[in-house]
Amino acid sequence: MRLIEWDLFHASFFSAHTSREHPLLSMNDLERLERARAQWRWRGKDRPPFADAPELGQVSVWDFPRPPALVRDEREIVVSWGETLLARTRGAWAVRETSHPPTFYLPLADVVPEFLRPAGHGSFCEWKGPARYWDLLDGARCLSQVAWSYPQPLAGAEPLAECIAFYAHHLDCTVDGAQVVAQPGGFYGGWITPDLSGPFKGGPGSSDW
Repeated sequence: MRLIEWDLFHASFFSAHTSREHPLLSMNDLERLERARAQWRWRGKDRPPFADAPELGQVSVWDFPRPPALVRDEREIVVSWGETLLARTRGAWAVRETSHPPTFYLPLADVVPEFLRPAGHGSFCEWKGPARYWDLLDGARCLSQVAWSYPQPLAGAEPLAECIAFYAHHLDCTVDGAQVVAQPGGFYGGWITPDLSGPFKGGPGSSDW
């Protein structure tokens, strides 16, 4: 596929499945949002007694802030599905939130779109807004709800509108060549790399972290 054809295909595919019009939030919605944001004890200002001590060259996820920080990450990120390359970028946004390994949001321009299909499911994050989920389809192969995006992000998360993130459980994901381990549990989508110290939210007993 020639470059101009690729760009046109990419733009038309995602414009058909996303909306830039932000939904209006009622006063009740805003109050619930603030209550959800206020519930967290740990906000990166101090570490809990059970936090692991970082080794040389590591960063503690307990030093990450709440509200989360969006940080441009120039390391090379590669996502593959078996032998199929799904994404390669040096322009990801890393969302760093207390107790979580970073979640990497990859620019849509660096993602191969033809394997993605809307999953018809969603969720809501008190920091980022309404999420849309995506399936991966390649012939007879299918991975359900393996990616998600925020086409209508809340204030403070606007850069994510043009990005997509992948769960690492069933994909081959690397950050600067380092193999990624998926965040524990089935909901959160952080990527654990050797430069991080935990423990990491998602496992048993971590729901209030």
